[in-house]
Amino acid sequence: METEILNTLKSRRGEHVSGEDLSRMLGVSRTAVWKDIQRLKTEGYQILSRPHSGYQLVGIPDRLTAQELSWNLHVKRIGKRLHAYGITDSTMEIAHRLAGGGEPEGSVVAAEGQSKGRGRLGRSWVSPKGKGIYLSVILRPSLQLSQVSLVTLLAAVALAQSVQAETGLTPEIKWPNDLMIRGRKAGGILTELNAELNQVHYLVVGIGINVNTPRSALPAHATSLAEEMDGPCDRLALARSLLVHLDRLYDKFLKGDTGEMLEAWRGFAGFLGKRIRVAAQGRVVDGQAVDVDATGALLVRTDTGIVEAVSAGEVLVVR
Repeated sequence: METEILNTLKSRRGEHVSGEDLSRMLGVSRTAVWKDIQRLKTEGYQILSRPHSGYQLVGIPDRLTAQELSWNLHVKRIGKRLHAYGITDSTMEIAHRLAGGGEPEGSVVAAEGQSKGRGRLGRSWVSPKGKGIYLSVILRPSLQLSQVSLVTLLAAVALAQSVQAETGLTPEIKWPNDLMIRGRKAGGILTELNAELNQVHYLVVGIGINVNTPRSALPAHATSLAEEMDGPCDRLALARSLLVHLDRLYDKFLKGDTGEMLEAWRGFAGFLGKRIRVAAQGRVVDGQAVDVDATGALLVRTDTGIVEAVSAGEVLVVR
């Protein structure tokens, strides 16, 4: 019944809803309504009670719960099923376990904090409780191994679009998976897959964002949205926006439409046209960043004039 009361107060945000109306709608006593209101308050919901007027929702706790993430969330796939945790080891590990057990495509695993958050190449991801967004998405697209990089680019675009929309900041994407703001890393993407030969069984796309993480808790090369905004960022609004952007771009991707996503990626990729160095598969490629190809590989024009496609590596902007 708490959920029904909360949804009613949300749908009439800014208004007072009488205990009598809630009692009648839910078919319970006013005392039962009062008790549920008190429980919601202990969970962090700010609810004003005014005699002869009723209850008014004025504040929602800063927690990424399944109930809050799913509220009025208009998506086709991504976020239709949500698994939210307080502190866990890694959302990636949970998502892999769920995916291996048949969890449907689009399911999302989110956590308030991670004790073993991880990034690419075995690196750790700082995941303090209640400060960032840490989530993993299970996808089951029909695609070849050579196309997996496109999913990472898609997630990067969705992340950049949601950050721009919710904060007004101007993020950049550094190929293949980093979200940068003013030259510092604010978010990252980790794409892992379960596959054999050329058949992909499922993907798990992990996304980490430093939202309200204080600078003291971050590595030297990193930043957070709050640091760049000079004030706190609404984690819940950003997380919901991210799911919506992911869902829309992924739906187009499944229909074979990658044009909008790639064009948006180019708009966020501030390093294009600059001289870069890519540490790729045990070797170094120097040249000018030109573009990405239809598979998501980075195109680099080397000093010999040849344009080389690099499918994996770490990019350093030289100038």
